[in-house]
Amino acid sequence: FLLPLGLTHPHLLFGSVKEHHVTLPNQSEPWDMKQLLVWIRGNMLKERPELFVQGDTVRPGILVLINDADWELMGELEYELQDKDNVVFISTLHGG
Repeated sequence: FLLPLGLTHPHLLFGSVKEHHVTLPNQSEPWDMKQLLVWIRGNMLKERPELFVQGDTVRPGILVLINDADWELMGELEYELQDKDNVVFISTLHGG
């Protein structure tokens, strides 16, 4: 999975890395977006996870695109990831 990150503060969240190529561990059931967010929180976030996740989803102000489509059209947390999916997180909130 390709995870380009268009976040306001990637240095706080992902150690200044803006794009990640991710290979998720094998499991019996297909990965979905909810599981991906849990995995990102546990394996990729460096600090301040509250800037990225809130509960079991992304926090308000973060737009999620799956293969250039709004994840709301794809099923949000229930979307089952496919090999070569392109998942993008874009912060719509900008500091002054």
